Amino acid sequence: MDRQRISTGTEWEPRVGYSRAVRAGDHVHVAGTTATDDEGEIVAPGDPAAQTRRALEIIEAALAEAGAGLSDVVRTRMYVTDVDDWEAVGEVHGEYFGDVRPAATMVEVERLIDSDAVVEIEATAIVGE
Repeated sequence: MDRQRISTGTEWEPRVGYSRAVRAGDHVHVAGTTATDDEGEIVAPGDPAAQTRRALEIIEAALAEAGAGLSDVVRTRMYVTDVDDWEAVGEVHGEYFGDVRPAATMVEVERLIDSDAVVEIEATAIVGE
């Protein structure tokens, strides 16, 4: 099986031993993604909608590098530090996925890796023929 690793070039990928995304055959798995800028700093601290938008932009770029797109996404998992933000997060998710409507899960977690992060998103895509 062919395996393609997608990297965003952060220092954490080799240090922790993960990839932003991995394409294995026709499946693309995107790792948990927070809203960071090019320097790795959290974007829009405390703003769930803006963070969701930025995380999905990063996911979209990783998918593209793996030869996939948002229309290929079949599953998302959203981790939020306050479940009361579900509507703001969900609305942005809906903007990006529209009629694709992947199977989606949202769960509240106590915290994320950076205290300014309030949303983290994973995605799985299956690339069609």
